[in-house]
Amino acid sequence: MSRNLEIYDGAFIVSDAHYSHKRPEFLNFLQKILFEELNPAQLILTGDIFDALFGEIPYTHINNKQAIDTLNRISLKIEVIYLEGNHDFNLKDIFPNVKVFPINAQPVTCTIKDKTLLLSHGDIAGSFTYGAYTSIIRNRAVLSVLKSIDNLSNHFIFKKLDNYLCKKDDCKEFRGFEEFIANRIDAKYTCDYFIEGHFHQNKKIEFKNFIYINLGAFACNQRYFIVKSSDDIEFLEKTFS
Repeated sequence: MSRNLEIYDGAFIVSDAHYSHKRPEFLNFLQKILFEELNPAQLILTGDIFDALFGEIPYTHINNKQAIDTLNRISLKIEVIYLEGNHDFNLKDIFPNVKVFPINAQPVTCTIKDKTLLLSHGDIAGSFTYGAYTSIIRNRAVLSVLKSIDNLSNHFIFKKLDNYLCKKDDCKEFRGFEEFIANRIDAKYTCDYFIEGHFHQNKKIEFKNFIYINLGAFACNQRYFIVKSSDDIEFLEKTFS
């Protein structure tokens, strides 16, 4: 778990944009920030911002080049915090001026005034099988082999993956979500707020030890969140790009 990250009033939080060349809305949002039509105090990205962006696979960089370049330009102007997800990982070399937090550094412990909040993409507390899977897909040796196979096959693997991901429904309702979250993380952490994406549910749940917020997916309706104030009980304001 990483510590001592300060969150500012007026920060923008974006989760699960699932950006691809077939879904350009996130790029439009970044361009508004770059050209100061929108003026966040910080930009916080909580994972799965790209539908497929892997540090060791150059083909995924090419497909996302315009958004990558724009985000890097923004990071020279304001602080950008990026929590890696399960669709975008091993990103430090891609975003050299961004504060990148891999899965093993999540949840990230943050402060806003006198409040403590934990930030996570959301895939940190899965089953043993899922944990093994996430370790394998992030392994640099495995990705190096996959890169060679992809190059030899004229990018067949990632073209198929791209087609599959573009058809995926990112806006499903998760029935029994509150019980699922209670069994997964309630009583495991001490904080004022626990904020994550991954599940795309746009829900707030008040537990005994903290307020849990699951962020809505930007991919569904271009929703993002603005940190209002730690003094405000609602804490996050929903808005749309």
